[in-house]
Amino acid sequence: MPERSRTILRWPLFSWPGRHRRPHGEACLSAIFIAPAAGAPMVALTAVEAITGLGLQGDRYALKRGYWKVTEACQVTLISEHDLQHAVRRLGRNGPADGISGGSHRRNLVVSGLTTAALQGRDFRIGEALFRYRRPRPPCGYLDQVAYPGLAKALGRNSGVCIEVIEGGQIRVGDQLRVE
Repeated sequence: MPERSRTILRWPLFSWPGRHRRPHGEACLSAIFIAPAAGAPMVALTAVEAITGLGLQGDRYALKRGYWKVTEACQVTLISEHDLQHAVRRLGRNGPADGISGGSHRRNLVVSGLTTAALQGRDFRIGEALFRYRRPRPPCGYLDQVAYPGLAKALGRNSGVCIEVIEGGQIRVGDQLRVE
């Protein structure tokens, strides 16, 4: 098992397998997480297939095993490192010793170099796949049950967005995010 950072407020705030950083100012995919079923631990991947109209291969929502009903479910969820940093600051010393790492935020994709607001109403490409911004995805109390108490409140309005897979394809940690 990879060693996790024990410091909350010093860089790096997030440690996960395959984490990748691009040069300053360039948006990229820094982490990929899936879970095979509702409440199952998130699994960090370095690459995954995005499936048109379904989501990420092997993820609970693509497999129709997610916590949310089909009408409320997102094919894929995305959050920015900026939003995660905000949540870590809100948790402060009351947060877990390892910060928000290992996918405890329950979002599929983590991006660096931009905020989720920059994607609103836009299509964007990561690797071979084309995604479409759908809507903000506020946290719910379920997150506190499967991660740790207080995380949903710490994320608040900065808890990520729902995105849809318009064109499938392989995505990899380190792929550039390009707005179409």
